[in-house]
Amino acid sequence: MKLTVLGCYAATPRTFTNPTSQVLEINNELFLIDCGEGTQVELRRHKIKFGKIKHVFISHLHGDHFYGLVGLISTFMLLNRKTELHIYGPKGIKEIVLLQLKYSNSWTGYPLYFHELTSTEPQVILNTRKVTVETIPLKHRIYANGYLFREKPKPRKLLVEEVEKYDIDVAYYNGIKKGKDAILDDGRVIPNSQLTADPEPPESFAFCSDTAYNPILAEQLKEITVLYHESTFLEEHAYLAAPTGHSTAREAAAIARAANVSHLVLGHYSTRYESIEDFKKEAAEVFPEVHLADDGKVLSFSN
Repeated sequence: MKLTVLGCYAATPRTFTNPTSQVLEINNELFLIDCGEGTQVELRRHKIKFGKIKHVFISHLHGDHFYGLVGLISTFMLLNRKTELHIYGPKGIKEIVLLQLKYSNSWTGYPLYFHELTSTEPQVILNTRKVTVETIPLKHRIYANGYLFREKPKPRKLLVEEVEKYDIDVAYYNGIKKGKDAILDDGRVIPNSQLTADPEPPESFAFCSDTAYNPILAEQLKEITVLYHESTFLEEHAYLAAPTGHSTAREAAAIARAANVSHLVLGHYSTRYESIEDFKKEAAEVFPEVHLADDGKVLSFSN
């Protein structure tokens, strides 16, 4: 599982930092999460092929999380894209995007589908052959969702030497990898446990930005591989967090600890701070496996 951070700072873009956007690659599927200004420039910088992006997830309708979307959609049109594109986000995102396309006379030549969200309860919004995606209701100043990506269980690993020992026809391999026993021509049953090994455990990734501290999240995020959680403030400015619908680094770490996740990634830093290393130091006092997101950073994880 690989996370490419295109932007991870709060508020307005600067010459050296970008607002929120990231690309998640899980089980060879690619997902764009949030789309602040400058996203398509960063996609090009990281040589991420536009055509591989088929699903875009927008957390909420604050500009630093989606103002780059209509530009990206228009660029896809200019590049003669034919592949369909699915946009997931709060109710209203369809009207906003189509209004801009209408008045710029920039209709797409490819299928564009909007999946508008209104539920305040977790719901599965995408179910592919390899991955499921469900919403994570967040506590912000406006309606907002995070997204939980779960890899589906992989097939069992075929022990080729064991299979060949019994001269089993290749036509039965897929069934064996799905957990079936092998029945030989003479009627003997070879148990699946003798022919296969356990696959690697499924990986999972949760994206939580923007949100006030919400301990209830830990229940939905139990035992996941990676949690990306906003950490706009340090504890010295904790008094600003709840009124603005944001969290501190220590609060993000508390969620990670309560959920018993494997890794915590911090981001959405307020630009008031000179160094983001202070965020890691503060969070590590509560939860040790802390990583700092930063623009251009690529993080790889495995179970």
